[in-house]
Amino acid sequence: MREIFLREENGNDVYIEVAMNAYAYSNKYAWLLSVFVKFDALNEEAEGFEEFLDLKESLIIALEHDEKAKYVGSRVVDGWSEFYFYAADSKGLDAVVTNILHSSDYVYESNVVRDTKWDFHYQNLAPSELELCHIQSEKIIFLLQEEGDNLEVQRSVEHYVSFTTPTQKNKFINSLHIDGFELKDEISSDEFEHGVALVKTHAVTSSEVKKVVNELFKEIKKEQGYYEGWSTVLAQGEHV
Repeated sequence: MREIFLREENGNDVYIEVAMNAYAYSNKYAWLLSVFVKFDALNEEAEGFEEFLDLKESLIIALEHDEKAKYVGSRVVDGWSEFYFYAADSKGLDAVVTNILHSSDYVYESNVVRDTKWDFHYQNLAPSELELCHIQSEKIIFLLQEEGDNLEVQRSVEHYVSFTTPTQKNKFINSLHIDGFELKDEISSDEFEHGVALVKTHAVTSSEVKKVVNELFKEIKKEQGYYEGWSTVLAQGEHV
């Protein structure tokens, strides 16, 4: 499964696609292949966008043939699309890339380095715990949009938090001073043995949800807690 998320690096927005099951191959593949193509893959209206996507998939298929390499993700920054693969060995990788890209009109370059610990993957592709929260948020927002929801409408939103111990949970509850958040319930289940449901009224646009989650996440981590996601109802279900 591939997931897409946004990360800020040195003041620049970097759009990252990551293969979530990539690390399962880390023991087999120790060589990192990087392929840089001069094309802004974020602009879906750009001329040749669909052709570029076809080229990307052709490159992935060619490199993954006979399990020679594994596509682990891509980054789009400053008008360049960067594709990353881990391979069993370094031989023949550049030849495959050249075979796919040489006849195209794209400016490109490729590079192969040894990366047995998958350091590049951890630092530049793998989402952090907070970024995973934002990935999940975008899925919920997409479902709301599919139902025709008006994301700008403020409504009651429940946010779920869990802790390893009851002491951590109680300390969090007793020090809860986050603007707009109120305690709704304490949750005890197989999934959330020491959980808390908080409620806050806010819009569910991507920017607003990200802001709210960032704020709550920071406070949760003071007690070593975990953010478990959020839920709400369609705006039509609220008295707005």
